Amino acid sequence: MAKWTPKHEAPEPLEGPVVATITGGTILWFVLFLVQIPFYGWFDDRDLAWWVWTCLAGAGLGLIGIWYVRKRDAAIKRHAAERAGRQDQDAPAP
Repeated sequence: MAKWTPKHEAPEPLEGPVVATITGGTILWFVLFLVQIPFYGWFDDRDLAWWVWTCLAGAGLGLIGIWYVRKRDAAIKRHAAERAGRQDQDAPAP
């Protein structure tokens, strides 16, 4: 069996408002959890209680995601500032 080789380069990763996207998704998961709480008995009677807990898990994992992307965003900005500082030092004085 031959080894698979890509036929073209991978596209650049998409960058956008990552922190806002993760925060919005986390809020959505938590709202879905709150909406389902009054109907917990209905879900439990049909062995669908995992839907409720899935929403809570999504909100909890979203909190970890918010922490992660905020740290990542700060590191990217810090790296860009360091790079700009080094380029300013390397530039010849007029």
